[in-house]
Amino acid sequence: MRVAGKVALISGGARGIGAACARLLAREGAAVVLGDVLEKEGRETETEIIEAGGRALFAPLDVTSEEDWGRAVQAAVARYGKLDVLVNNAGISNRRGLEEISIEAWDRVMGVNAKGVFLGTKAAIPEMREAGGGSIINISSIYGLVGSEGSGAYHASKGAVRLFTKATAIQYAGDGIRANSIHPGFVDTLLTAQFHSLPGVRENRLSRTPLGRLAAPEDIAPGILYLASDESSFV
Repeated sequence: MRVAGKVALISGGARGIGAACARLLAREGAAVVLGDVLEKEGRETETEIIEAGGRALFAPLDVTSEEDWGRAVQAAVARYGKLDVLVNNAGISNRRGLEEISIEAWDRVMGVNAKGVFLGTKAAIPEMREAGGGSIINISSIYGLVGSEGSGAYHASKGAVRLFTKATAIQYAGDGIRANSIHPGFVDTLLTAQFHSLPGVRENRLSRTPLGRLAAPEDIAPGILYLASDESSFV
């Protein structure tokens, strides 16, 4: 029960890393709000958590919409009375190189991956301040730290998440609000499945991963749990 009594809002909570995080936080005592545009999958994850004895609520959430964020945060407060934890997990990718990607596709990646983190943080901070503090956990990527052969927009967006997190941490530490980013390596999810199925891609990524396997969403969730808990109160 490492997060007993806490309330967490997770964007992209319907599946993948977000759903694995929601299941783990719920098992450890938190009430979780699953924000996502994928209503069917989101409600299935909500039902799964409730049937396992946890507390969960699905909230429709397009992370590029300030109005959606306002409604999701208020849904968490209306149901559970407060907001302690925000996990900015929702994200998309685009494999096109810098000369090939369209302006519309670039804006879409930056809108979901970077603007979505900003809007979620902006919406959550007043309620966290009201609660006496909180933890903001932003899912960046190894590609927010290093470059690669493609994915220029993805790199730019995840690098933005890293530095935005640092700015948030400095600006709101005085309110007892912590902010940290997590930078996973290559993870097997539905988001990456199509790319990993291309000839040679999985083998190439495995060859660059010291442990010799790709991560599962359940490998990332415990790091989120640690940052959501009071164990990380000085992080």
